Parts: sequence; C-alpha cells; structure tokens
Amino acid sequence: MNILGTSLRVCVGDLEAAIAVYERLTGAEALRFQRGGVAVAAVGCFFLMSGPEAELSILRKITATIAVTDVGEALADLRAVGAEIIAGPVPTPIGRNLVARHPDGSVFEYVDRKGG
Repeated sequence: MNILGTSLRVCVGDLEAAIAVYERLTGAEALRFQRGGVAVAAVGCFFLMSGPEAELSILRKITATIAVTDVGEALADLRAVGAEIIAGPVPTPIGRNLVARHPDGSVFEYVDRKGG
C-alpha cells in the first residue's frame, strides 16, 4: 500500500473559532463539507469536526485518516496483517474509504481519490 499522508481528527465545539485557529497555524484555507450530521473542515493535515455528540462519539474512535493511492490495495494489505474491516470499502464524493481496526486495536480510516 502506498500511503500519501495522514490527517488528524479534532472534535471541536465551535467550528468557526477552530477554523480561524487552524488556518492561522497551518497557513491553509479550510475546505468544508458535511459527513452525516457533522460539519467538517479540512485545514492542512487536520479534520475539524463539530456536530451531535452521538455522531462525534463514533468518529472519535478513529485515530486518523490515512490517504492511500488505492483503497482496494489497502484492503488486501490490511487483511494480510489480520486487521478487522469495520466499514467499507464504500464510495465517497471524491473516491472510496474503509475503516479498519489494526491487530493492536488502533482504528484508522483509509481513503483514496478513485471512483468505484
């Protein structure tokens, strides 16, 4: 699997205030989108998330989002090392994703920018 980068997840109470802080720290402009009932802003290597606690509590269990060239390849590698596939692979607006629990218990989201 080819890992392109990692994004850290940060749950915040006030998304607008957090965006201002992270834009200043990273020098990047926020890209906003919705994930279910959660408002998300991607700022540099951070995903800032704000919304209902029921949804945030699930998202908090995922340590980070890992960008890969191909989720299908990641799936094969994850299965080969004994990871549990919790969700996916499923299509997203920009590609595909899956969520996996590594043998050590860590939970990560893997994403690519491929269709299908």
